[in-house]
Amino acid sequence: MDRYLCLFLFLFLTLFVEMRGGRDECMTSNGCGDQGPLIQFPFRLKHQPHHCGYPGFELSCTENNQTMLDLPVSVKLLVKKIVYKSREIIVQDPDNCLARQLRNLNLVASPFHFKFERDITFFINCSPYVTLERIPCLSNPGNPVYAVYSSSSVQDTDLSSCRRLYNASVPIDRGYILKGSAFSLKWSKSICGSCPEGGKICRLKKSNSREPETECITGAIFGFFLLMLVIVVPYRVYSSNKVERDNRVKVKKFLEDYEALKPSRYSYADIKRITSQFKDKLGEGGYGTVYKGKLSDEVFVAVKILNNSQGNGEEFINEVATMGTIHHVNIVRLVGFCADRFKRALIYEYLPNESLEKFIFSKVVKNYSLSWKKLQEIAIGIAKGIEYLHQGCDQRILHFDIKPHNILLDHNFNPKISDFGLAKLCSKEQSAVSMTIVRGTMGYIAPEVLSRNFGNVSYKSDVYSYGMLLLEMVGGRKNIDVSVESTSQVYFPKWIYNHLDIGKELHIRIEEEGDVEIAKKLAIVGLSCIQWCPVDRPSMKIVVQMLEGEGDKLTMPPNPFASTVPTNLSKPGRVFQQELAIISELE
Repeated sequence: MDRYLCLFLFLFLTLFVEMRGGRDECMTSNGCGDQGPLIQFPFRLKHQPHHCGYPGFELSCTENNQTMLDLPVSVKLLVKKIVYKSREIIVQDPDNCLARQLRNLNLVASPFHFKFERDITFFINCSPYVTLERIPCLSNPGNPVYAVYSSSSVQDTDLSSCRRLYNASVPIDRGYILKGSAFSLKWSKSICGSCPEGGKICRLKKSNSREPETECITGAIFGFFLLMLVIVVPYRVYSSNKVERDNRVKVKKFLEDYEALKPSRYSYADIKRITSQFKDKLGEGGYGTVYKGKLSDEVFVAVKILNNSQGNGEEFINEVATMGTIHHVNIVRLVGFCADRFKRALIYEYLPNESLEKFIFSKVVKNYSLSWKKLQEIAIGIAKGIEYLHQGCDQRILHFDIKPHNILLDHNFNPKISDFGLAKLCSKEQSAVSMTIVRGTMGYIAPEVLSRNFGNVSYKSDVYSYGMLLLEMVGGRKNIDVSVESTSQVYFPKWIYNHLDIGKELHIRIEEEGDVEIAKKLAIVGLSCIQWCPVDRPSMKIVVQMLEGEGDKLTMPPNPFASTVPTNLSKPGRVFQQELAIISELE
């Protein structure tokens, strides 16, 4: 008993010292040297813990003990002074040539902005007779560089002999460019509120919110956390080793950094930087080209460059407006977008295993790398994602293009729904939506989307598309093979129904015990979803319950191919989607 008491007291004293040391780590300091600026929250030096400062306010030290402000795209500025009351930091280019850094100086991704700002254009190789202000630090013998403010009157100056280098935003006084003078950056957000006035300590608050939050810490709160740590630490000592703790901290930091991302607007220059000048192409299609990019050393992205010739204006607006407001584990995250004149791009989280289509349509059976258990997990994940779109948002989101190509897989093969270019929003109380054109991909489009003879278009149209996708996962092949002439031979859903209806086993890639039950469950749920009449299809909430429940409790749905349909439509078993008359409606 005495041994445990001694251990308890030792841990208490150790934690008390560490807590005091943790507070000292965030104490104010004079930057990197005795004459440096005062460093306190929201700023922190890079060697201090992350909770000592606010994201984006990191400072670093040079070998000469100079304090530097690190801005996005590797721009470093010398810190001369920090005025916390007016939320202003005075900086200067360390080489007295701010013009050299302007091309990379982009304050969009930082919390700072110029106190005053003007646009400037740089020219080179102008005629000797041109009377413009020369930039000495950028000029070479025989290649002078000049700066012209966009608001300046140059009507009497002939610039036809000049070659434009690039445009940039700069502080308003041209002396900053010509002489390398210090200038002001402001941060507009009051981060700490009334903490300093109350004599309290300001620090980051642990929160699940995408936006960082701060809190005021008092001695009583420190005492409370100290007591909690005394209780928790003994358990952690015996349940974890140092390697596991280090790995957890690393993963947690990465996830917190990633969760802090939100859809941001980027310039086309940013897009070229993120993709390393479009170096790594991931794919190409009618919508445009997708490239692999990198926002930081740990966050990779997929950048979709949209084709202007494909009418992507509406699809671009749909994608940004829809995906910018939703967040779900089974929906691809939209990190940012670009709308720079005629250039449009969408930036998504990067998913290394590409689309589900690549795995379920493998032509060589031995290379089929997804087990039936994993296929069932993928099916459940997709269903939960669609259920979230239908019920989890403020407005119901109809996707209208559910298919294997639009289901992406992360490194653990968790599915994420992508491509919301055809999506449509409506209220949850709205039982039907109107459409002017057909939306979707042939083979996955619900009958009512093609013809109102089958009923109104609603969220049940996504259920139908999901059912067709599910049956393709079961068969490992497309439901409709347009390369085969006899459609009665290629309509796979009917083949599945006929086999299950008479009690035959499917015998599709069965390798392990339990595969038969999973394949049968997925097939029955898929057939339930492709009922011709929307009212006969289950909601996605019911679909999730069916997939997560016991397969032997599922009953065969009615035959979707024996439904009563208009006489002018195709016969059961044929590819009816290609023969239905389209009825257009006004929005």
